[in-house]
Amino acid sequence: MKLSALVEPVAELSRDEVSRYSRHLLIPDVGVEGQRRLKSSKVLVIGAGGLGSPALLYLAAAGVGTLGIIDFDVVDESNLQRQVIHKLSMVGRLKVDSAEAALRELNPHVELRLYRERLEPEMAVQLFAEYDLIVDGTDNFATRYLVNDACVLAGKPYVWGSIFRFEGQASVFWEDAPGGVGLNYRDLYPEPPPPEMAPSCSEGGVLGILCASIGAIMATEAVKLITGIGESLLGRLMVYDALDMSYRQIPLRRAPGRQPITALSDYQSFCGLTRPLGVQDSDMPSITAPELAALRQRGERHELIDVRERTEWDIVHIEGAHLISKGPAAAGEIAARFAKDTPLVLHCKSGLRSRAVLLELQRQGFGDVRNLDGGILAWIREVDSTLPTY
Repeated sequence: MKLSALVEPVAELSRDEVSRYSRHLLIPDVGVEGQRRLKSSKVLVIGAGGLGSPALLYLAAAGVGTLGIIDFDVVDESNLQRQVIHKLSMVGRLKVDSAEAALRELNPHVELRLYRERLEPEMAVQLFAEYDLIVDGTDNFATRYLVNDACVLAGKPYVWGSIFRFEGQASVFWEDAPGGVGLNYRDLYPEPPPPEMAPSCSEGGVLGILCASIGAIMATEAVKLITGIGESLLGRLMVYDALDMSYRQIPLRRAPGRQPITALSDYQSFCGLTRPLGVQDSDMPSITAPELAALRQRGERHELIDVRERTEWDIVHIEGAHLISKGPAAAGEIAARFAKDTPLVLHCKSGLRSRAVLLELQRQGFGDVRNLDGGILAWIREVDSTLPTY
């Protein structure tokens, strides 16, 4: 969809900037005016991870005048496979600080605004109001709905992308787009999928190079919106399959019966990430990694059940555990193999998936079942650091 330029060409280019951006200036559709629009623009990138990394690098290189970065996370070694803005020397540092170092080295003409915190409903609308455009590089549905609703309330367009294993998606959402053609994320996903059907990259994996493909599309859409060139992805969902090397487009329409967004809400609850109604702490008995180690040391009777995927098991597993991957039939398989009075300890990567299986087993009458707090990551961190992490 063709849209007018989002930003006025207020800023002038310096002699150094003319030289730096000369390859843009030679493009008739961009030219000096388009580059001035880029210099005048303010873009907030949410997340300096898999999608934020390439988007930040290319937006800074393109000459976006002000780049905001919000991220509360730290660089982990497992990030380096795909989050190309970070270097090995930055492991353990805040991603925002790591990104800042890379971007200042890349383009000193860009003003950087850093937010070393989690995006929260209390501050999202006010923060978004300070920018022309939002780029959503988040990796979970709760934050995506927060970004969408805050953009609607702030009247801002945003570029969205998503990645999982070998597939990526990208689009542009803008409720207040001119001409009454506005759409938002709830037109694509009116309701979030169940948590067990929406694994993150840390649980399901992602081809690292895929991030570059989708991140580049997102940065391209941002540049097009700012300068008013080309056809925006507003009203279209771009789907990329890296295995087939295929792109397809799906037209988007306003979801029937969608209600107007008038306020932000509890997105953790909306996405099913909070404890079910009526479930108390006592309903979810747990055991810490050191407690489990002591139990095993004493030789007390128990069965350790790993509900992760086979690919995760192949990376690392606890000796003596049984692999019964979480799914619709997981509780039934456990019930078929073990008596209801068998002491069971369930675990996954971090403790979330195993909690869901625990609740189902309790509903089936299992009376002695506990969840490993923090999952296998806690076991590696607190008990056996010789095991690899992921």
